[in-house]
Amino acid sequence: MKRTTEFVLGLIGGIFGFIGAIMALFVGGVDAAFSDGTSEVTGLGWAAFIFSILAIVGSVVVRSKAKVGGILLLISAVGGIISISMFYLVPAVLIAIAGLMGVIRKDKNKTENVA
Repeated sequence: MKRTTEFVLGLIGGIFGFIGAIMALFVGGVDAAFSDGTSEVTGLGWAAFIFSILAIVGSVVVRSKAKVGGILLLISAVGGIISISMFYLVPAVLIAIAGLMGVIRKDKNKTENVA
């Protein structure tokens, strides 16, 4: 099975995740500029950036190994929500849908060969 839907949803979610991470990094930079020079939002923005990379990797892996890619996508969705919450809401929904489809959806070829 091609798993094109999971790939596209994961890729779009990862790209939107990058946008959310950049917004969080911007807010963290502004916070650091007006406070004592440090901001924990900046660190959380970098964590979201890493989770977005993980989402794109998961969307590529889901084409060959659906379960592994789906688990990577689900980890990315949960981690992104934990790190920057509202900035990662839309990407997390897209990535979580792709991850659940990767984990739950069965291959047609395997079910037809068994019967």
